[in-house]
Amino acid sequence: MLKTAALTLKDESDKPRESCGIFGICGQPEAAALTYFGLYALQHRGQESAGIAVARDDAIVAHKGMGLVADVFDVDHLEELAGCCAIGHVRYSTTGSSILTNAQPFIVRHRNKMYAVGHNGNIINAHRLKEELEQAGSIFQSTMDSEIFLHLFVKNLTLGFERALVESVSRLEGAFSFVMLTNRGEVVGIRDPHGFRPLCLGRHAGNYVLASESCALDLVEAEFIREIEPGEIVIITRDGMRSIQTPAASRRAFCIFELIYFARPDSTIDGKNVYLVRKAQGRQLAREAPVSADLVMPFPDSGTYAAIGYSEESGIPFELGMIRNHYVGRTFIQPTQSMRDFGVRVKLNPVRELLKGKDIIIVDDSIIRGTTVKTRVKALRELGVKRVHMRIAGPAHRFPCHYGIDFSTRGELIASGKSEEELRVMLDLDSLHYLSIPGLLESTAVPDAENMFCKACFDGAYPVHFDDAVSKDCLEKNC
Repeated sequence: MLKTAALTLKDESDKPRESCGIFGICGQPEAAALTYFGLYALQHRGQESAGIAVARDDAIVAHKGMGLVADVFDVDHLEELAGCCAIGHVRYSTTGSSILTNAQPFIVRHRNKMYAVGHNGNIINAHRLKEELEQAGSIFQSTMDSEIFLHLFVKNLTLGFERALVESVSRLEGAFSFVMLTNRGEVVGIRDPHGFRPLCLGRHAGNYVLASESCALDLVEAEFIREIEPGEIVIITRDGMRSIQTPAASRRAFCIFELIYFARPDSTIDGKNVYLVRKAQGRQLAREAPVSADLVMPFPDSGTYAAIGYSEESGIPFELGMIRNHYVGRTFIQPTQSMRDFGVRVKLNPVRELLKGKDIIIVDDSIIRGTTVKTRVKALRELGVKRVHMRIAGPAHRFPCHYGIDFSTRGELIASGKSEEELRVMLDLDSLHYLSIPGLLESTAVPDAENMFCKACFDGAYPVHFDDAVSKDCLEKNC
C-alpha cells in the first residue's frame, strides 16, 4: 500500500548544499521577468524558496514562495511585479529555518523608505551582532543572519547612504555576497573582503546586471563584464554605476568547492571555466591514482566532468553506467517498506548489461556523509560488478564549514578522523583515492592558488576566526 506522506528528495542526498543564488538588475522595463530567468539559471544554488522584489512608485513590492522558481512564479505574478529595477533570490537555508518568513528578498520599512536584501553566505558573528542590536531595541522578524545587515544599515543611515553601507559591511565577519534594492530604484551589490562567494557584473541593453554566476547572465543575454572584487560595493542606478572599494582582506578566500561542485559547469569564475577545471581535476586524479579497469563512470551529474577528464588521461573508456531520472520532483510518494532504498534508486538506475562482471572506476566530486555512496556501491555489488574503484575529484572533507555550506559539525563528515583505508573498508570499495590538495590547486591553473582559495573543509585552516562553541549552539537554535 502506498503511503500518503511525501518524502523530500534532499533528505536522501549525500551532497552538500550552499546557501543561495542572487540576481539584480536596474533600468529594464521587464526587470522582474529578467530576474525570473536569472533565478532559473541559478536554481542549482537553492531549491527551498524563491523571491523577487521590484521598486515601483517609491515603494518595494515583492512575491516570494516556498519551492522552485517555476513553482513560485507564473505570468500573472511577473506582470504584477512591474518596475524597472529588481532583485531576486533562491535559497537553501544554512542559518534560519526553511519557512516562508525566512524566504528572501527580505524587506524592511524605515522612516518612509524601504529596503530589500538577498544574501548568499553565512555571517559568522551574527549571534553577537543580533544580541547587540536587540539590546539596543531592534526587533527581528526572522531567524536569518541576512536581516542583521539591514538592521545595521538603517542604524547607520544618519551617516548617509554610502557611508551607512560601508560602516555596516565593516561590522560583518564571514562569507557574504548581497544584492540590495531601495524604493528609489538603486540596486546595490556587496562582496565580503575575502571574496568567499561569487558575484559578477554584466550589462544588458546598456544597463547593469548582478548575478551569483555568469550562467545567469548568459540566459538573459547579458554581457559578462567582470567579477565584483572582494570588499567592493557597487551602486547601480538607471544612470549608471559607481563603485566603493572597502579594504580587502590580506588574502583571498574564494570557496574552492564552487569549482568542484557548487557552480554550474557553464559558468566562468575568475576567468576559469568551471567545466574545464573539473575535467582538469579528473585528469589529475588519473595521474595520482591510476588503476586498471574496464570503464570510467560518474554518479550523474556531479561527477560527470571529472570522469571525462579521468577517462581522457587514463585511456579507459567513459560510460554512463547509471542513468538519472530527470523527471523526479522535489517530493514523491513513498512506496511500501519492502521497496528498500527507494529514495536513492528513484533518481539513478544502473545499466545492468554494461556493468555486470566489470571492473569499474566511479568518479565523484565528494563524499560528505557517505550514506548514498554505501547504498549505491551495495547495489552495484548485487548487480554483479566485479571490482568497484572510487576516485573523488577533491580532498576528503574532514572539517566543518562555517561559511555557508550545510555541514557544520565534524560528526556529519564520514572522513573526519578516518584514514583513506578505513573509509575504503567502510564503503566496501576495492580502492579509494581522493585528489590531493596540491593536485586540486594545480588543476585550477590559478596563479598563487595556495593563497587564493578557502580550503578549510579539507585542511582545517579557517581564514576567518569564529567562536566554535557559540557557532554550534547558534546553529542548533537556528539563531
